[in-house]
Amino acid sequence: MWQTLPLGPAHFDLSPYNCVSSHAGNPLLISREALCSESWFDSTRCNPSSNRRALLVEARHQFEQAALPEERAAFEEFTTRSAHWLEDYALYQALRDSQGDLPWFAWPTPLRDRKASALNHARKTLSDARAQIRFEQFLFFRQWNNLRQAANARGIRMFGDVAIFVAHDSADVWSHRECFQLDKHGQPTVVAGVPPDYFSETGQRWGNPLYDWEKHEEEVIALWADRMRTQATLFDLVRIDHFRGLDAHWAIPAAEPLPAAGRWVPTPGDKLLTALRERCGTLHLVAEDLGVITESVDNLRRKHHLPGMQVLQFGFDGDPNNRHLLHAHDPLNLVYTGTHDNNTTLGWFNSLPHEVKDQVLGYFGYPAEPMPWPLLRFALASVANIAILPMQDVLGLDGEHRMNTPGTSTGNWQWRFDWAQVSEETANRLAHFTWRYGRTTSDCSER
Repeated sequence: MWQTLPLGPAHFDLSPYNCVSSHAGNPLLISREALCSESWFDSTRCNPSSNRRALLVEARHQFEQAALPEERAAFEEFTTRSAHWLEDYALYQALRDSQGDLPWFAWPTPLRDRKASALNHARKTLSDARAQIRFEQFLFFRQWNNLRQAANARGIRMFGDVAIFVAHDSADVWSHRECFQLDKHGQPTVVAGVPPDYFSETGQRWGNPLYDWEKHEEEVIALWADRMRTQATLFDLVRIDHFRGLDAHWAIPAAEPLPAAGRWVPTPGDKLLTALRERCGTLHLVAEDLGVITESVDNLRRKHHLPGMQVLQFGFDGDPNNRHLLHAHDPLNLVYTGTHDNNTTLGWFNSLPHEVKDQVLGYFGYPAEPMPWPLLRFALASVANIAILPMQDVLGLDGEHRMNTPGTSTGNWQWRFDWAQVSEETANRLAHFTWRYGRTTSDCSER
């Protein structure tokens, strides 16, 4: 199983949980090499090292000139099937570019408020930019589906992630203002966040606008169903980030800068999850049930038979009944050494006080192998049905390589790896432990 972060086009902070669309794919993930190998792309005019924007523009021109009828039909099928989100997204992106990347709520009032005459004029004047955006989305979904098919053919399932809230400056909010708690100028009256927890002593103020469940419950459910149907075309199962927000969400008055000024407000999560199951077919969901988890949140997850998450790094607070400890794991759940919001396991261990380090090593029987391998090995040994190992942990990397530090807005989401980092020793060790703990049908005993 391969779990990814959300794949949408991010803002300048690069956060995949703060995208300009909850449907669209990030054009930066379009493979240059795969693009240049298309039958309709003249290889003499394809330079994989050229500017990405120029390459994508050239690709569209080549497609319009040389694509076969079946390829044109695939493009038409995609744009027709995706029109319910693609047309608004293409117009939003074209307008945003024409407005110097200003957010939609800073556009001229007729565009901000989606006046019909202003939108019709924009569609005409920005027709070429809209066509380019549609084409790039066609490429993204085409390449991703090819990747998913290749993975599935090798017995690998694709595991996605969907943010519970959407970005204020997004095509979703601009085109569905009625679904969010906004004033007449398009500004949120309340915003999302969380109170103090493991990840932040002061809490977090995310700033996302909150859904208007009270006035527009059916419209919000329809918006969610559309989002999840798109995810179902990309993934075999999907994690709902911040699942506890489906039981109650932390609402912070927009004028208040401190997260502690918020309060818990009930969410109709039971009705939403029931509707998603009815409207989205075979949609396999996972609940990110970390943070302040109450009995009510746990009951909601269990009622809908959703796996939750248990994270080994969270187990060492001195409580022998801590649900993240190995002996407390539930087969229904997923086990992680850490998540994208945690430090790497090596970075986490190195930062622990001496007495907590001893507690960790003692719990695992003072293993001889160096960190982070004890936690990787015991994650694979867990009774949890699915074990997810962050790539940084597999590579044994320290805290300089963490993906995200919650509560901060700079320096995140930039980590990358190269296949040259994956040594034969690492591959053999991972293969052996995967086989040893019954997580593969391949016989790796000799490795």
